[in-house]
Formats: sequence, C-alpha cells, structure tokens
Amino acid sequence: MAPYRFVFADVFTSSPLEGNQLAVFTDARELSEELLQPLAKEIGFSETVYVYPSGDGAHARIRIFTPATELPFAGHPVLGTAFVLAAPLQLGEIRLETGVGVVPVVLEREGARIVFGWMRQPVPQWEPFSQTEELSQLLGVRSSLPVELYRNGPEFVYLELGSADEVAAVAPDFGRLAKLTGAGVNCFARSGSKWKTRMFAPASGVDEDPATGSAAGPLAVHLVRHGRAAFGDEIEIAQGAEIGRPSTLFARVDGEGDRIERVEVGGSAVIVARGEYRLP
Repeated sequence: MAPYRFVFADVFTSSPLEGNQLAVFTDARELSEELLQPLAKEIGFSETVYVYPSGDGAHARIRIFTPATELPFAGHPVLGTAFVLAAPLQLGEIRLETGVGVVPVVLEREGARIVFGWMRQPVPQWEPFSQTEELSQLLGVRSSLPVELYRNGPEFVYLELGSADEVAAVAPDFGRLAKLTGAGVNCFARSGSKWKTRMFAPASGVDEDPATGSAAGPLAVHLVRHGRAAFGDEIEIAQGAEIGRPSTLFARVDGEGDRIERVEVGGSAVIVARGEYRLP
C-alpha cells in the first residue's frame, strides 16, 4: 500500500470551512490512471487536482476531476493549487499547465503568507443558448438578458434574474437539469454593489457549486458585453450561501470596443488539512 499525500484547501474565502473545498495531490506521478476518477469520487469535493511535472514552461501540470468527470480547466482548482504549491517556493507568480494551456496566477503576500491571487483565464467564446425556453421553464425563471452559452474549457449558461432574492429562491430539479444540458447553469442578479450568483452542474456530479472560478470570468464578460459593467471594473461576486459555504470571488475584464483582451479572476484560499491516502 503506497502513500499519496494530499492537501485540503478552502478556496475563494479567507475563513476555514467556507468557500469551495479542494483536494490537491501534490505528486501524482505514481497514481495509476484507473485510480484518478474513483479517488475524486471518494473525496466528493467539487474538484480534486492531481499535480505532475510540466513540459510546457510551467511550474507544474495539473489534472482536474469532479466526482463524475475530468475537466480541461476550472477556476477554484487553479487558484487553490497555486496557494498550495507556491507557498513553500516563495513565488510571486506561478504558472500552471491545464488542458486549455498555461494559466499564470499572480500572488499577493503579507510577509510569507499568501493572502490573494489573480489568475488570468482563457478568453471565452460565446453563442446563444439553443434551449433557452426549456431551461427557463425547468427553472421557473425568466432572464432579463439574452441567455448565452460561454466556453473557456468548461461550458456555462447565464440567466440574469430580477433580484438576489429571486436567485436564492431557485430550486432546480437536478435530474431533469442534468438531462437537459451538460453545461453549468448560472443564475445571477445585482445585489447592491455586488453580484449574487448560483451555479448548478448536476451533469458533472456537482448539483450546486459553492464557488465557480471558471464561471466568474465569463460572467464578467457577459456583464461587460451587455452594459452591466465596464472594462476595468473589479466585480465582486457572492456565491455559496444557500449551501452553507459562503464564497467571495472577484473578476475583471480588459478590452476595447467589441474586443476582449484579458479576463482575470481573483480570490483568497486557506489550507485546512494535510494527510495521505494509502492505496495499492
């Protein structure tokens, strides 16, 4: 029985037991391919990360698994892994190779402690969502903006509701939602100076996600494209309260006219546990 060391982190929060849980296996070279998905299912977090040496000019290569599938890219695994790996190396920036390319994460410190990170995400592609009417009926809501599908590795659909209370009241039938679309479904609304969002991805084994970094970047793009925010605005996003894991994410988009040049998502993370699995 070989030992495989892991670190647990809570991501998009500065408080333990909040935010989105993440497991990071810091050296997965000896883990067999057949163990990766079952181990992610065993842990049961939204995502589990396996770390490998990189051959693409990055500090490390990572693979990301939900309890049900592997993802080419996801936000809270990248940010959380950056906190885990960069802490002992005293790096100001760490570059992580993902299935969509190398993602740089710029880290802010107080003394030796990392307190915040900004990741530069792939600029998403977007298109009208072809099942808007079916999705609206299933959720029992109507979007005040066009319902569009964004891709930055994973896929996300966005519906703007009238208030934070309407977002909090959404109660999907997860079985029907999983059959309708494999994309993550985001319901969001302005809440004062912030944006409240909930993200449902039952087809990926995550009924509701506490904090979705890969969806925060496209949300910021969606807001800029439809005049809800401006280029350069730092958008604060609240997520996860309905499932007892309050999270805070930040996003900003740079560009000009119709051209999106840079998408960044930021937040904090805290390490909460270390241990090892003993597996054949």
